[in-house]
Amino acid sequence: MKIRALIVDDEEPGRINLRYGLAAHAGWEVAGECASAAAARAALAALEVDVVFLDIQMPQETGLALARELAQREEPPLVIFATAYNEHAIEAFEVHALDYLLKPFDDQRLAQALARAAAMLEQRQRAAYARAMRAFAAPEPAHLQQLNVRSVGRIECVQVDEVLWIEAAGNYVELRLAQRRVLHRVPLARLEQHLDPACFLRVHRRALVRVSEVAALERDAEGGSQLVLRCGDRVPVSERHLPAVKSLLGA
Repeated sequence: MKIRALIVDDEEPGRINLRYGLAAHAGWEVAGECASAAAARAALAALEVDVVFLDIQMPQETGLALARELAQREEPPLVIFATAYNEHAIEAFEVHALDYLLKPFDDQRLAQALARAAAMLEQRQRAAYARAMRAFAAPEPAHLQQLNVRSVGRIECVQVDEVLWIEAAGNYVELRLAQRRVLHRVPLARLEQHLDPACFLRVHRRALVRVSEVAALERDAEGGSQLVLRCGDRVPVSERHLPAVKSLLGA
């Protein structure tokens, strides 16, 4: 069975390039082409579509707005943004886009996106994808209860209650769980804004720790401070954040 794609782009050259690009890949077919979000909405109501290739900057209504609307569907199609503007990348992944193609892209980059979409469909992950998109569309709770972590071909839901501490890794964070580590694409500062400050404490520019995991505060070999967690991990504490840590421990 072929994977059916809908191409949404207000510029005809963009639609043509994607049409020819998809034609070169077996197992894919173009179900329709639209020049606006309104036309795409009508096409999606009439057609069975697995993947939507969606431009962002379009007249009247942006692709991001349409993606948010698709999030309310029981089984939303997978969304791959194809745009000439790289400044929307973070917003695109916040609506759980499967991929973000920056124009002009070559066939190798398109092939990577198609492989990810095929893997998502083949592994029957659309139910998890739908839950993640509906979670974005629904009113958000005061603080995050779960993190939807994307990896190739799947979305994993990590409960915030399982996270013991968090370490920054560039534009990613490393979630430290009891038995494993999970890499999540979000800057630490942004993630911190959505976590309950009563549960997580910033102890270093690169680290947040769960308050209930703190066992002791010690000096390290270089004379600096570090937290000993109940799980056995040791996390450095910066001078800037040391007063808050001492206050927590009643020191």
